[in-house]
Amino acid sequence: MSRGTEIFLTVFLGLLTALAPLSIDMYLPALPELSLDLGISTSMTQLTLTMTMLGMAGGQVLGGPVSDCFGRKRPLFFGIAGFTLSAFVCAVVPDVYTFLVFRFIMGFSGAVGIVIARAIARDVKQGPALTQFIALLMMVNGLAPVAAPVLGGQILRLTTWRGIFDVLVVVGVVMFVATFLFKETLPKTGRAASLTASFGSFSQLMGSHYFLGHCLVQCFVFGSFFSYIAGSSFLFQSIYHVSPQTYGYIFGGIGIGLLVMSVIPARLAGTVREVVFLKYSLAIPFFTSLVFLAGLWFDMPMALAIPLLFITIVPLSVMGVASVSLALSRAGNAAGSASALLGFFSMILGGVMMPVVGIAGDETAIPMGLLMVAGYGLALAVFYKMIVPYHRGEM
Repeated sequence: MSRGTEIFLTVFLGLLTALAPLSIDMYLPALPELSLDLGISTSMTQLTLTMTMLGMAGGQVLGGPVSDCFGRKRPLFFGIAGFTLSAFVCAVVPDVYTFLVFRFIMGFSGAVGIVIARAIARDVKQGPALTQFIALLMMVNGLAPVAAPVLGGQILRLTTWRGIFDVLVVVGVVMFVATFLFKETLPKTGRAASLTASFGSFSQLMGSHYFLGHCLVQCFVFGSFFSYIAGSSFLFQSIYHVSPQTYGYIFGGIGIGLLVMSVIPARLAGTVREVVFLKYSLAIPFFTSLVFLAGLWFDMPMALAIPLLFITIVPLSVMGVASVSLALSRAGNAAGSASALLGFFSMILGGVMMPVVGIAGDETAIPMGLLMVAGYGLALAVFYKMIVPYHRGEM
């Protein structure tokens, strides 16, 4: 690839991976307003996040095998078109039930970009170069949690929560145009013989003890992360009583940490082994999430809650790069299907757990803290049981 092509591909793929998460992060500051406007409970409000997450999980399961069979470009057109249309409907829906349906469609369509972006990375890079490239994608993708809640908070100064979805329609149109400029990376000779054969690679991948271990690590860590996503707006706005704009700055600050941390594996790829990155990116959050939970129990001040959340959340970037790179490196020609499974596992538990975060109401964050500790603890156990045995002597 030429330098210009690589830069375009990095930005394009980074934005693709950010498309569906952007639809979550941007309207986080609007969740309390959404709850009041539609007259729904905290758990029902968080169910709007759940529907998006479940859609993102299902969309990746379909998008990966389809892209292995038909190439990367054509499925992208359909995914981005569905994302844009559903964003438009979400901006004008009259009731929460219609909103929930199109939030699912929005997540499902946007997920195609996530899974295909990782598959394209595997098409063009291998080994340490793949780790570096995925890390660069994480850096671009890291701009979403930094900018999105801040932008969402500023949009709320000018309009209602519906205006946030108007902006997402514009984003979808821009990405649709960019897809025309993208050149196919999976030649016909490298594609699956049929859609049946493409889906059939799922069983082969899931039969790998090692690959399944990475799927479960993704599942538990992202379950913790999305518990934070669902609970943080109520923690800071309902318990610590900050404004939507201030919450956006707090959330964005933690997002900056995610962005900065993604530089580490990019700079040290080939020097520090990916499995070492993975070990510390699981161990540190587990212990800090325990401290965070204890702090919630004893009504810690916001000045302590923010740094504890920061240290707990930001290693996610390192975990994502290391785990995805290690898993895809053993996926062979089934990069799309492997990416789909990793994406499915990273979304499904988070989607299911989001309503549980608000089960005790919006005046306590204890359920959020418990879910975070449980997720990181289970991920660490899986790491030592299913991944470490394949890396003896590398740690």
